[in-house]
Amino acid sequence: MSRITTHVLDAVTGRPAAGIAVKLERRELDRRKTGRWAPVAASETDADGRCRDLAQDAPAGVYRLTFETGAYLKLQGRASIYPEIPITFTCSGEGHYHLPLLLSDNSYTTYRGS
Repeated sequence: MSRITTHVLDAVTGRPAAGIAVKLERRELDRRKTGRWAPVAASETDADGRCRDLAQDAPAGVYRLTFETGAYLKLQGRASIYPEIPITFTCSGEGHYHLPLLLSDNSYTTYRGS
């Protein structure tokens, strides 16, 4: 089983992005092999921009993290073309999956961290 965590850094301010709503979903396949997204967890980034409580024992599968970035940037008095940012990834069910988001008003970057 895998642990799944994330954090968000606001690249414009150089500070952690606190208060961003984050949801974690897992793809479930039906008989026709079409998937639907099932909720796993919902959280909000803390003062350090981190969500440490998304999943402690995630089985193998395809997951999606969705960051509600539009609301955060609006509160900062900034605009963005991205109201939300989804990150879809495959989890092997082993090890720690830390997926940070580096955010600016009109771009973002993600990677698998440690």
